[in-house]
Amino acid sequence: MYLNALEFLEEERDAWRPYEALASIPDDRLDIPVEGAHGWSARDLMGHLVAWQEWGLAIAKELAVGETSATAARMDAEWEADGDAMNDALTRRWRDLPADEVRRRLLTVPGELRGYLTVVPESRWLKHPAHLQVFIDETIGHYEDHAADLEAILASAIPATAAE
Repeated sequence: MYLNALEFLEEERDAWRPYEALASIPDDRLDIPVEGAHGWSARDLMGHLVAWQEWGLAIAKELAVGETSATAARMDAEWEADGDAMNDALTRRWRDLPADEVRRRLLTVPGELRGYLTVVPESRWLKHPAHLQVFIDETIGHYEDHAADLEAILASAIPATAAE
């Protein structure tokens, strides 16, 4: 699918860019549930996406030094056992974080993941179909899955009086 790592990394960077707008949502609107986003708030969407990126980062760190990833195997098993429970637990954890920490992770974790992927040998991720699929699922594919949620949350973050 990808000829080289740079191709993947550029596509991922471009796909992530719209989500950075979530960092500009004011604190007083960060936790408002949005009907058009399955009842998620901006914080919920940020936490959901970044938590999965953090798992991707853990996998990349393991693949940078070895052929396999215990984190990937564990995450696959947990997801198969009860993916909804995993997502619910991470949403609760992110709701307890200070807003500044949520924004910090939103703005730093994706770059850290891209950085680690530059040191993972391509044979361990880009040319390894199962590992590549993990990184697609935690980034580009995941962003596509939540594009409508992003649109609804950003639209709701602008008070009606400000838009007039």
